[in-house]
Amino acid sequence: MKILVINAGSSSIKYQLIDMKTEKAIAKGLAERIGGDGSVLKQKTADDRAVTIEQPMPTHKEAMQFVLQALMDKENGVIKKVSDIAAVGHRMLHSAEDFHGSIMATAENIATCRKNSDLGPLHMPPMLDCLDSCREVMKDTPMTIVFDTTFHSTMEPVAYLYGVPYELYEKYKVRRYGFHGTSHKFVSEEAAKIVGGKSKIIVCHLGNGSSISAVKNGKCVDTSMGFTPLEGLMMGTRSGDIDPAAVDYIASKLNYTLPQMVQYLNKKSGMLGISGFSADCRDLTEAAEKGNERARLAIEMTAYRIKKYVGSYAAALGGVDLIAFTGGIGENSAIIRGLVMEGTEYMGVDFDFAKNKVRTPGVTELSKPGSRVKVYIIPTNEELSIARETAQLLKA
Repeated sequence: MKILVINAGSSSIKYQLIDMKTEKAIAKGLAERIGGDGSVLKQKTADDRAVTIEQPMPTHKEAMQFVLQALMDKENGVIKKVSDIAAVGHRMLHSAEDFHGSIMATAENIATCRKNSDLGPLHMPPMLDCLDSCREVMKDTPMTIVFDTTFHSTMEPVAYLYGVPYELYEKYKVRRYGFHGTSHKFVSEEAAKIVGGKSKIIVCHLGNGSSISAVKNGKCVDTSMGFTPLEGLMMGTRSGDIDPAAVDYIASKLNYTLPQMVQYLNKKSGMLGISGFSADCRDLTEAAEKGNERARLAIEMTAYRIKKYVGSYAAALGGVDLIAFTGGIGENSAIIRGLVMEGTEYMGVDFDFAKNKVRTPGVTELSKPGSRVKVYIIPTNEELSIARETAQLLKA
């Protein structure tokens, strides 16, 4: 069984074709600059054969047609006909409270998703446009919708409600939803295999966008992102947690409207705002090593906030069995991991700081033998998570 996984943006389609027998991607591609000049699709197969298509792609429909063309390319494709694709799994940002798991992409379900677009106005419309285009181009292929939010739908009201009048939740569904759900699900499941039996897992998904989840026996208890991905940790360009009164104060000083402030906190803050020159942890690490104090401060602030969430989630879980690091920063930044784990002996962590500095591919244990709390690097695979969810729905 081969499943095509689609992750659409406003001007791009990122995709993988996964062979579910091996759970390996046999082709990966990206169509970008959709609707603009210089549209291009680049695809690479598992055995390093490449396909490049430079053609106008006015809409997602044309882009999807070129995706299929690349997959079926006579010389460097990986399938012979569209029907070789058993199903298509679409990543969707928001489920609101309408869905608590992945769903088939029926007209009724899509209409419900469209109703919830105002909860994710930047991401939902292009994702839905791509889904519509894909259904038009691949009319006979089953399709599923896998949400970023549904893994966190097991949170209790005590965790997801804000301390504002309850009527705002009742009327407008103002609450914490959480994101990066496919990654948190995948990594927590892999972590649970390591622990065995009942488990208390903390997943640190750290990249340009970062979030942490507390997972007990496979169910999310809490997560750091909230109504939007802006809440929680300090990230590449996002501020993370901030006093709303400070937001009002900054807006008055800069003469910004509320939408401008939201954009400012999303795009101009975080590690970029503190360092003044980059949101990339690699750049900041290099600069810090050369004596750049603001780069060092950005790294230390990021790690400190991660540490605070890890500690609070250990308390929420009533202890922890395994702490997992994943994502671009989580998997590759030894300095961030080391700062987070510093002083965590009280939790039962015996962290191997020497081993932390040597990155080995794949799943890697960073705690010493006998450590009561295990610490691991577990590379995430959101596309495989979506493909697995899709395969399960086909069997249902």
